[in-house]
Amino acid sequence: MTNRIELPPELAAAIKAQAGAAQPRECCGLLEGVWEGDVARVLALYPARNLAEAADRFEIAPQDHIAAQKAARANGHVLIGCYHSHPGGRAEPSQTDREDAGQDDFLWLIAAGETLAAFVYLDGRFAAAELAVCAPQPL
Repeated sequence: MTNRIELPPELAAAIKAQAGAAQPRECCGLLEGVWEGDVARVLALYPARNLAEAADRFEIAPQDHIAAQKAARANGHVLIGCYHSHPGGRAEPSQTDREDAGQDDFLWLIAAGETLAAFVYLDGRFAAAELAVCAPQPL
């Protein structure tokens, strides 16, 4: 299981900016990256259109998901997770997140205000992970 998620500062700032711009709705997107042992390294973000009707939900547009998968594959990587925001909420999985999650060892970054938190979905539950906002290391 992933214990640490490394996220470059410019990507952390981009998620927070997207969250602010989307208010009062949730922003959402996908994370390209690599796993190195128990460390997940986020290398790129793919902002996505939120198709959810309710302001406090997110549903990534299928076309955006497919485009992100193709782009990650072209870079020699995979999608390792998603991100979304909780406007006016907390940076932790909501009941809806718990009901909608399903892919094991998938990262979830959740933004709420200036807080960005990381979780890994595994065996039907979310586990908090260390989020290190740091400069990328060479691959």
